[in-house]
Amino acid sequence: MGSPRSLRIEAIHLDQDDPKKCTARKLERAGLIKCKSRISHAAKRGVLLDPLADHILSPADSRLVAGGSLVALDCSWKKIEDSVRMIKRTTRLESRILPILLAGNPVSWGKRGRLSTAEALAASLYIVGLKEEAFEILKPFSFSDSFMSLNKEPLEAYASCSSGSEVIEVQWEFFDP
Repeated sequence: MGSPRSLRIEAIHLDQDDPKKCTARKLERAGLIKCKSRISHAAKRGVLLDPLADHILSPADSRLVAGGSLVALDCSWKKIEDSVRMIKRTTRLESRILPILLAGNPVSWGKRGRLSTAEALAASLYIVGLKEEAFEILKPFSFSDSFMSLNKEPLEAYASCSSGSEVIEVQWEFFDP
């Protein structure tokens, strides 16, 4: 499908976190994604990475990503509910939660589900079959090897599933409920 530059990958950046630690802005400076500071300027179709979503991301979502966009929400974990609610009101993005993965970034290392924006985008690309693009998204970061080594087996397993329900089953093979 090409490099991340040929995909439409965005982050809705709400300036709620420490700008020095912002992986979305670093990806934008590297030319790998576009950051949108207004929800109204973000993609209207595709997949929204939403930690509160009812549906889990699976390889079956590859068509949504290819035909639209992959959009991450870069905001404070403390304000996630309000931020997601605002986005859902103004877009037709399909919300997807990631299966369980461990953070490799220095702020949340080893914590379940506390991924940086870069880690979430890379994991999503990997799961929908865009493995080269996933590695390219992580290149600007010193924690890229840490993230991939912590999650290599689960990511491979998730990427080989055919449906969201299968991804849900598989995640419990790696992580306790």
